[in-house]
Amino acid sequence: MPTERVRMKKITEVLRLKYQAGLSHEQIARVCKLSKGAVSKYVSLAKAQGLYWPLPEGVDEARLEALLYPSEQPQRGFVEPDCFQIHQQLKRKGVTLQLLWGEYAATYGERAYRYSYYCHRYRQWRSRQKRSMRQHHRAGEKAFLDYCGTTVAVNERDTGAVRLAQIFVGVLGASSYTYAEATWSQSLPDWIASNQRMLRFFGGVPRLLIPDNLKAAVTRADRYAPKVNDTYADMATHYNTAILPARPYKPKDKAKVEVAVQVVERWILARLRHHTFFSLAELNQAICELLPVLNERPFQGRSESRRDLFESLDRPALGVLPREAYEYAEWHRAKPGIDYHVEYEGRFYSVPHALVGHMLELRISATAVEILHKGQRVASHARHAQGRYSTVIEHMPRSHQAHREWSPQRFMHWAAAVGPATAELVEQQLYNRPHPEHSYRACLGLLNLSRRFGRPRLEAACVRALAIGAASYKSVASIIKQGLDQLPLEPESDSADELPAHTNVRGADYYH
Repeated sequence: MPTERVRMKKITEVLRLKYQAGLSHEQIARVCKLSKGAVSKYVSLAKAQGLYWPLPEGVDEARLEALLYPSEQPQRGFVEPDCFQIHQQLKRKGVTLQLLWGEYAATYGERAYRYSYYCHRYRQWRSRQKRSMRQHHRAGEKAFLDYCGTTVAVNERDTGAVRLAQIFVGVLGASSYTYAEATWSQSLPDWIASNQRMLRFFGGVPRLLIPDNLKAAVTRADRYAPKVNDTYADMATHYNTAILPARPYKPKDKAKVEVAVQVVERWILARLRHHTFFSLAELNQAICELLPVLNERPFQGRSESRRDLFESLDRPALGVLPREAYEYAEWHRAKPGIDYHVEYEGRFYSVPHALVGHMLELRISATAVEILHKGQRVASHARHAQGRYSTVIEHMPRSHQAHREWSPQRFMHWAAAVGPATAELVEQQLYNRPHPEHSYRACLGLLNLSRRFGRPRLEAACVRALAIGAASYKSVASIIKQGLDQLPLEPESDSADELPAHTNVRGADYYH
């Protein structure tokens, strides 16, 4: 519906085109982008008041509106509706103009306006408000989040170095109830912690969190399909809320927090500009002391404050905070290797062997590494377990589970019973590798050779393998396969290193 000012301009143009330009109603409708019926209605209303073109002297747009629509003008003796309170009440779920007018009419009786004029007066008031006031924010529905452009200097006592603190701001849509705090950065851990402290300050959870497109919140900004950071999405799930990032280059989407940022800068940061802070805790204490002043300050021209509206609108509509706070966790993606382990920061964690080759998600908290496949948790490990490998037996194939029945001590006990050469070769297999389990297959292969060919042949093959410097399962298996273990071992010759006599060889005496 056009505003009254636009409507009066349309009527003025219709009268000019009809009486001065001599256009038909159909032509006027096309020029003014109106229906033919609307043109006829405006002409009839003007004729009823004796108005043609040019308009009489002194008839401006306000006078023209009063002449054409006398029933829409304020009437003496009637009680004006409180449009600000109407606007606030409409933020409550289920509240309509019809309901509010019924309460108004029941209170003032014959002094109450009719419903149509009651709505008209509210629409007139709303059209005069700032653009940010036009947004309809339901109670408990949205919280808008951003950082101030202004930073605050903090002087470190020990070094004298100056660090700049970032100022986080969160504001509820319906009441404009505001939270602010200082953090060292806008990184993901600080962002998550600020969100948690904000929700505790509000004492509840809104249905939507609306951040700007900073990297800690949104990994890919897009007008239609933004990609929310996995950790931030995990936090939202814990608090039973949802994240709806503001559209890029659409400041109206976050007009509420832009105003809140300005208010924080003017009513908190500006007052602290002459203070010197020596720690982040000191700065946050100063902000905490000024927050009640900001929230309890009445709106301009009103007696209500942000806290008043928060108590009456947002607080009753907020969701319940969970009993346990969210445990910060980062998310990574990884594919397990052929040994059915995924790697994170130099440590290896097992997964069910059937998932080798699948892309898995790792949820990394301070104490645990959870591994998920298609949203289902398939493994969980202590993050700082002893050793580089954390292996669950059930994740291994059955053939590998049999390996777990062996230990380095058991292998050494068996090898010593075969012979000293076998014991020496097994020892090299076990202790010359980064991890003992890596050599279990080779040791089991030697055990299999002893079963197939007997212990004496295995011992003889190990003697020859050690003599030629080939202490491996493949070398021993090759020696036995070719029957070299049954041949006598040739002794090493000391003369092998001596060169034959030749006239071209000068010898050591030449250099004396």
